[in-house]
Amino acid sequence: MSELKIDTPAPVRAGEELDLPRLNKYLRAVGAAVAEVTDVRQFPGGYSNLTYLLRTQDAREYVLRRPPFGAKNIKGGHDMAREYRVLTLAREAGYHKVPTPILLCEDETILDAPFYIMERVTGVILRAHTAPQMNLTPGLLRGMSETLVDNLVRLHKIDIQETGLIHMGKPEGYIQRQVEGWYKRYQASQTDDLPVMEQLYRWLSEGVPTGQPPTLIHNDYKFDNVVLNPDDLTDMVAVLDWEMCTVGDPLMDVGTSLSYWAEAGDGPFEKSFNFTWLPGTLSRREFADRYADQSGRDLSNILYYYVFGLFKNTVVIQQIYARWKKGLTRDERFAGLLVGIKALSGKAASAVESGKY
Repeated sequence: MSELKIDTPAPVRAGEELDLPRLNKYLRAVGAAVAEVTDVRQFPGGYSNLTYLLRTQDAREYVLRRPPFGAKNIKGGHDMAREYRVLTLAREAGYHKVPTPILLCEDETILDAPFYIMERVTGVILRAHTAPQMNLTPGLLRGMSETLVDNLVRLHKIDIQETGLIHMGKPEGYIQRQVEGWYKRYQASQTDDLPVMEQLYRWLSEGVPTGQPPTLIHNDYKFDNVVLNPDDLTDMVAVLDWEMCTVGDPLMDVGTSLSYWAEAGDGPFEKSFNFTWLPGTLSRREFADRYADQSGRDLSNILYYYVFGLFKNTVVIQQIYARWKKGLTRDERFAGLLVGIKALSGKAASAVESGKY
């Protein structure tokens, strides 16, 4: 196996710089337990909220999260206060696979958007473009994917009533609201004529399942949102990116994970999400079967949740592509996302037609 690298940041992308003097002035004014920030870097992964590494005068490291530039009208996935509260309550509930939150700032005059600071959790984040170069053995990949499933089961076991996490969402009618909400987001960000999206919306809205008893759900659970122990990649250190976390049907979480879970026969865009097409990794069906065995939940209708996951991911990409097309972001990674919008929506339509995930 090639040498593992701790997830490292890169120089801050043009147009996404932080006002460091203003940030330090604010930290001093509120008496934050964070020394003067002397250096800022940016984690390059992800298409949504922006994540920065802060290095301080006393040689410590923190992570700062803020919404993307040009996203002030897209509130749902960019609520920093809500994300901060989820981390706080999850740790209080005894689920320690989350970074420790340090400070929340809702004053938009500081960095032109709300933000929060948390501890930096060091470890390995295996991404779709790096993992294939690591010569990971089939046995290790199987163990890693089993760990991912098992941790999702543990996450869904958190007592949302006792911890107060029940207040992070409205589980009644959750699935129906999600279908309607993501369709409206698609309409608001639509740039091209794609009849398949209307077809998927009708299929989803006409077949809404009764749903499972609610749990805390991450809503973006995949390998590049978890930190692994470099000494044992089957040991998960932390789960990151809680921006879409809420309370609802846990199978919505499973469906989202499956929608990211690329297999060997999938196309290049799907494989850009995950390295799960490598030999040894669980298949989507094995993922679902293991989750069902570990959780005791009925996954007989998992196709619906899988198709919804693909639909939702398509809309997320559509929103990002629309921001790029309007000139609200200059990140050139987004220029070719129309290919991905067509790939994921087409995959969802094929799943509906074949009945297979």
